[in-house]
Amino acid sequence: MKQLSRELYGSLILFFYFLKWPIVIGYPLFIFKLGLHENYIIDVVWLVSLVLIFKDIYARVKKRK
Repeated sequence: MKQLSRELYGSLILFFYFLKWPIVIGYPLFIFKLGLHENYIIDVVWLVSLVLIFKDIYARVKKRK
């Protein structure tokens, strides 16, 4: 069970590291331009990606000071 949780955690880190920008930019485009219906699970993924982007920006600003 411990190994499974490590693999899942690592997979989520890689998923959000590489896909947070395409998710944050692409999902609203799919909804408004292509008429995609809203999905609550993807909404949560979009919010998590948005929070991670804000966290990265905050960390860069804090590091400069």
